[in-house]
Amino acid sequence: MFGQRIRSVMEHKKVLIAPPDTTVSTAARLMATKNVGAVMVVEQERLIGIFTERDAVYRVVARGLDAQTTPLSEVMTTSPRTVDPDKTYGFALLMMYENGFRHVPVIENGKLIGIVSTRNALDPELEEFVSEAERRKHIA
Repeated sequence: MFGQRIRSVMEHKKVLIAPPDTTVSTAARLMATKNVGAVMVVEQERLIGIFTERDAVYRVVARGLDAQTTPLSEVMTTSPRTVDPDKTYGFALLMMYENGFRHVPVIENGKLIGIVSTRNALDPELEEFVSEAERRKHIA
């Protein structure tokens, strides 16, 4: 699997896109509905940021911000790292590991075409185990 091209493992249908003025609460509801962990923030067809479930916890809840009024533009990761669909999945996993994130937008010819995540490599039970292990690291 790690030698496969990102194009063959990325998720096309699960890419959730929202404009930067979308509130955190709206984005969270969309993420829950689609069962995804990230929203690609797009303006004028250009990827300008990414907002993840971790951002919701660390940048919104932990700071005491109001999810009903806080726009994604204030709490998203701007200019996120991206990957070309013809790179290998192993390349993307190494990038995620080295930089401490779980989602990478896939860009081709300047356009967002998908997303790849650690979840693509893990079955749902193992992904939940990894998430719980990460959560416990932050509690200790």
